[in-house]
Amino acid sequence: MATPEEQIAEIEKEIAKTQKNKATDHHIGSLYGKIAKLKELAEKKKSQGAMGKGYFIKKSGNATIALVGFPSVGKSTLINKITNVKSEVAAYEFTTLTAIPGMMKYKDAYLQIIDLPGIIDDASKGKGKGTEVLGASRNADLIVIILDAKKTEKLDIIKKELYLAGIRLDAKPPKVIFKKMPKGGINIQSTYELTKISEEIIQEIMRQYGMVNAEVIIREDVSINDFIDALLENRHYVSSLIVINKCDELNNQEMLELKKRFPKAIMISAEKNLGIEKLKEEIFEKTRIIRIFLKPRGKEPDMKNALIMHKGDTVYDLALKIHKDFIQYFKYAQVWGKSAKFPGQKLGLKHELLDNDIVTIAI
Repeated sequence: MATPEEQIAEIEKEIAKTQKNKATDHHIGSLYGKIAKLKELAEKKKSQGAMGKGYFIKKSGNATIALVGFPSVGKSTLINKITNVKSEVAAYEFTTLTAIPGMMKYKDAYLQIIDLPGIIDDASKGKGKGTEVLGASRNADLIVIILDAKKTEKLDIIKKELYLAGIRLDAKPPKVIFKKMPKGGINIQSTYELTKISEEIIQEIMRQYGMVNAEVIIREDVSINDFIDALLENRHYVSSLIVINKCDELNNQEMLELKKRFPKAIMISAEKNLGIEKLKEEIFEKTRIIRIFLKPRGKEPDMKNALIMHKGDTVYDLALKIHKDFIQYFKYAQVWGKSAKFPGQKLGLKHELLDNDIVTIAI
């Protein structure tokens, strides 16, 4: 019997050769609905197959960062440079056989870095312990993709395997809300004109998935794949950072060409300790961490002990982090720093804080 992946491939071939028009929307929707069910089945089998032999890493610190890459790209050397752990390093593939966590302290934040075994082509199908490696990646707050400076073509394979494992790099969850109803069929409400998917396809996908009475609220122009992702509700949306290692092995012309092809990548040599500080800074920025310092009323601020928050957090989030009573009895906050218009500005719970802000909360 064909595997779910093989069945999906056959259905995708049929979709590719089917002419897209109103008359075929029902058929296309049915095919995509079958794909959604098969994807769910395939992912369940992978998770069950990995039970008992996966890499369980207890999350620690203020953020968890997974190092992902092919074997022998220098992940172990890198984690040795930036954390308090010593990972085995050798000049052959598959040196790292399990997930190795280490802690990097940077700008008052504690960042957990996980050195994962190298992934290979077809990792999402379980090849080379790929299921376990990709499963561990789903728990990360940031995925750092490590490439060998002379083998950067591996990037497309890594991104493909992460995508097939349900990991969506540098993307946000589709703005689609499903509300199951006792009756009334499928009611679709969209605040945008849908140009990539029709209502007929939406209805058929949902019927194939067993949802016959539901309200669907769509708040952006989603694609068919986006809609299926929203329906499955098991995707992991995470930021990523590309790091190109072993740059010391390139000449000047090769480096210039590499920077043109990967303008946002961080160029390093873990072995020669080049670019490591810039990498630490970029990891810190990508985790969206900010440091907030508290100032008791009438006293000097405590600049030795930062409260770790995240970009987008407000005075409300800060007050709640200190103690729930600070919300109940809140009067105002005084803020010194970039987020205030002037030093000591009195602000409310909805005010968004920025890195290095000093805050007094009055209750």
